[in-house]
Amino acid sequence: MHDTKERLSLFWLFALLNYLYADCTALFAIVGSPNLSDAPHFPPWVLVASSVFMEIPIAMIVASRLLPFRANRLANIIAGTILTLVNAGLTYVPPLVGAHTPALPEYLFFATIETVCTSVIIWQAWTWSGVEVAVSPERIVRQPEAGTTSS
Repeated sequence: MHDTKERLSLFWLFALLNYLYADCTALFAIVGSPNLSDAPHFPPWVLVASSVFMEIPIAMIVASRLLPFRANRLANIIAGTILTLVNAGLTYVPPLVGAHTPALPEYLFFATIETVCTSVIIWQAWTWSGVEVAVSPERIVRQPEAGTTSS
């Protein structure tokens, strides 16, 4: 797979599946806890913000394949940076400053994979050269063979 658009789309899909499964694992831990009163109760704005946050990788799966080179490169760098910073900030910063977090070892495992994946997306987009776009097989137009006539 040498097409950067395809590679970026695949990385976004991989990141999204990790986000979703990490959330499922956290929900299993909450539902399975002996004291459900300890379960977090989020205000509506947090649910809207998390919905927008999850829509970014969903949209980037398609956008990575459809956007033209410059817009694609910029969108992947911006979206990757946002998700890397938010994910790393919410996962690793609170324990460093002594805040109590319900960060399960499983959640830290997924967060590490997600952060590495979005960092790879940023790197792939950052180093993506316009030369690949110019020689992409989709852009090659076949010339008619010389000396052939149509009847």
